Amino acid sequence: MALRDWVTRLRGKEAPPAAAPEATPEPPASPAAEAPPPAPVLADPPAPPALAAPAPAAEAGRGGWLSRLKAGLSRSTTKLTASVSAIFTKRRLDEAALEELEETLIAADLGVAAAARIVEGFRKTRFGREVTDAEVKEALAEEIAGILAPVARPMPIDPAHAPHVVLVVGVNGTGKTTTIAKLGQQYREQGLRCAFVAGDTFRAAAVEQLQIWGERTGARVHVPAKPGADAAGLAFDALGAAKADGTEVLLVDTAGRLHNKTALMDELRKIVRIIKRVDATAPHSVLLVLDATTGQNAIQQAKVFGEMVDVTGLAVTKLDGSAKGGVVVALAQEFGLPVHFVGVGEQAGDLRPFSAADFALGLVGLD
Repeated sequence: MALRDWVTRLRGKEAPPAAAPEATPEPPASPAAEAPPPAPVLADPPAPPALAAPAPAAEAGRGGWLSRLKAGLSRSTTKLTASVSAIFTKRRLDEAALEELEETLIAADLGVAAAARIVEGFRKTRFGREVTDAEVKEALAEEIAGILAPVARPMPIDPAHAPHVVLVVGVNGTGKTTTIAKLGQQYREQGLRCAFVAGDTFRAAAVEQLQIWGERTGARVHVPAKPGADAAGLAFDALGAAKADGTEVLLVDTAGRLHNKTALMDELRKIVRIIKRVDATAPHSVLLVLDATTGQNAIQQAKVFGEMVDVTGLAVTKLDGSAKGGVVVALAQEFGLPVHFVGVGEQAGDLRPFSAADFALGLVGLD
C-alpha cells in the first residue's frame, strides 16, 4: 500500500477534539500527613507560563495541529534530512549508501536498533535502485511509521474506576506539571471532573504552580499541609476525597527526581504502595514524561522508571526546542511502551495524542 493511502486510512480513524464546557474552580482539599526529612531535588522552572485557551476551531483541527507539529519538529527534521539529501542525490542505493544512511539515523537519535531495522527495510525493497531525495524521504517516513504505529495508543480513562488515577513521573524539568495542566483542561473539555494532587511537596513553588493551573482549568487541587509533607500521605487523602466527591480523573504530580538516585525512586514506590491501600487497582496509569531535548538519555530514564513503578505510557515534551525528536522512534523500538502524547509548545492544544503517521511525516519534513 502506498504511504499516502496508508496515512489516509490511519488518520481516518482519529476523532476530532470535543468542545469545552464551562467549569468552576473548587476549594483545595484537607491537609496531608507528617513528612520525612526533605530529599534533595532540582528545581523546575519557578513560575508557570500562561496556559493558553483552546485554539479557535479553524486552528484546532488536524491541519492546524499538523502545522504546529511540523514546525515543532523542524530542528529534528533539519538534522535528519540534510544528511539524507546529501547521501541520495540521484544515486544508487548500494551498500555504501546504506551504511551512510544508518550512521545518519543513529546521529539523528533514532537509536541503533531502529536504524538497523530501517536500513534493512531499504535493503529488501529498494537495494540497487537509483533513488531521488524525495523518494527516500517518503520511504523513510513509511519505515518510521511502521515502527511507531504499534505504540501510538491513547491513554484510556476508565470511568468504572471513579476516579481513574494517573501517576505522573519523570526527572527534573521535563514538564510534568505543565503536562498535568494541559491534560486537566482537555479532560474538562471532554466533560470529565478532574482533580490534581500537588505531590511535589518539597518545593513550595511546585505546589503554587499546580494551584494556579487548578484555577485556570477548573480542577480541584489537593495540597500538602506544609512544605516537606509526606507525598504518599497526601496522595492517600486525595484519593479518598476524590472517591467521595465523584472526581473522575485524579492526576498525581510527583517531585522531579534523578533516575539514578535510589532513595528518591524508593519514595516514588512508596506513593504507589500507599495509593493501593485505598484502591488496589490504582494507579491505573503511570505516565512517564520525557523531555525530547535529553535525547538518548531518555532511554535510560524510561528503563529505570519502568523498573521502579511499572510505567504504562509515555508523554514526550519540548519537541519544539529539540533537534533530537528522533528519540521517539528509539523509545518505540526499545520498549514498545505506548506513546500517549507529544508536546510542541505551551498552549493547551500543543499537547496532543500521538499519531504515528503525523509524526513520521513531520520528522522527515513531508506534508
